[in-house]
Amino acid sequence: MITVEINDAQVRQALDEVARALTDLTPAMQDIGEYLTETTKERFREGVSPEGTPWAPKSQATIDAYVARKDKVDFRPLHGPSGRLSSEIAYQVGPSQVEIGSSLVYAAVQQFGAEAGQFGARIGTDKRGRSYFMPIPWGDIPARPFLGLSAEDRTGVLEILEEYVTGAQE
Repeated sequence: MITVEINDAQVRQALDEVARALTDLTPAMQDIGEYLTETTKERFREGVSPEGTPWAPKSQATIDAYVARKDKVDFRPLHGPSGRLSSEIAYQVGPSQVEIGSSLVYAAVQQFGAEAGQFGARIGTDKRGRSYFMPIPWGDIPARPFLGLSAEDRTGVLEILEEYVTGAQE
């Protein structure tokens, strides 16, 4: 699971108020997890980072690889043939935290980017006896952040927390 840590004074203050009002924040964290899962999936539909910056387009090499494999080509960034990255956003909650992310092994590369060969290479001999050296990844991959808090997310989280604080005080 990828973890993105948010250090925001206003959100932290609201969390502290909720912590004082409630002994177990799991219900609030559950609502925040649901909310952030939906807003993260919305970013996939819009093709933007939490800050609203459009994601880098797919490279022609990636498009060509899909065509060579006879995969359906979706020209939108972060939308591959399986559609798993955009659909497998999940969260875990505890009494005082929520983690949102993806368990897909390539999610971190999409979030943070990677340089060609950053993870080593596959070296070997193919069926025809030819040697090969294939860097992993085979090309530079630009960062396309999909996890994090947008300004709208921040407001939504604060509203959820305020609702819990208000409810706990009643």
